[in-house]
Amino acid sequence: MNVDPQARRRHFHTQLDTLQDRLLEMAGLAEELVREAVQAVLDRSGSMADEIRERDRRIDALEVEIDERVVELLALQQPMARDLRQIFTSLKVANDVERVGDHAVNIASAARNLSHFPAVPELREVGEMARITEGMLSDALAAYISRNAGTARMVCETDDRVDDLRDSLFRILVSHMLEEPRRISPSLELLRVGQNLERIADLATNISEDVVFLVEGRSIKHHQEREELEGAEAPVEPGAPAPEPEG
Repeated sequence: MNVDPQARRRHFHTQLDTLQDRLLEMAGLAEELVREAVQAVLDRSGSMADEIRERDRRIDALEVEIDERVVELLALQQPMARDLRQIFTSLKVANDVERVGDHAVNIASAARNLSHFPAVPELREVGEMARITEGMLSDALAAYISRNAGTARMVCETDDRVDDLRDSLFRILVSHMLEEPRRISPSLELLRVGQNLERIADLATNISEDVVFLVEGRSIKHHQEREELEGAEAPVEPGAPAPEPEG
């Protein structure tokens, strides 16, 4: 039985739209969980941990569904190059979003533990890390939705700020633990919070790198784009042999 190519194409785009809808639902849930987990840390509240863990299961279920839909699209539709890039990017973004949910669960768990310990003096770094990380995640997901490579690049450039804050937080907390042993347990939990925030920032960077690949068809992972530009701009020393043409 012959299938009308236009009908086949319409069916393919319907399936692709459904895939994107599931991914957007995942992304919205992950953003909510990170925001609520961070607030629980700032409020020293342990009441949200179980609820966040339960809601993370919906994210896990959506990732499984997306995996199955991707396999079906690849097996039955034989997508062309650009559509193939979109499908694989969706799969990678879904995996990163699922991991964001896991890190939100870890942060909420740390918040619950913190509620049982003496308070550590307020640390600017925790709130600043949380603010920047939440912004990176939001911008990365918005860049994916709007296919905005410029916003995606800005997210990648922000990641170093989170790394610097994590290092500063580590030094301050180690100092607290050395000065007052009773602060060891809460300090370790805050270190855990910082590590999970830093990993969420890394995942936002991964998503942004994938957005650039989706839009432009080029990889900027591991500073590859920067190295290519620097190589292209590097001056040729007088008398140096010309580069061999690629063949």
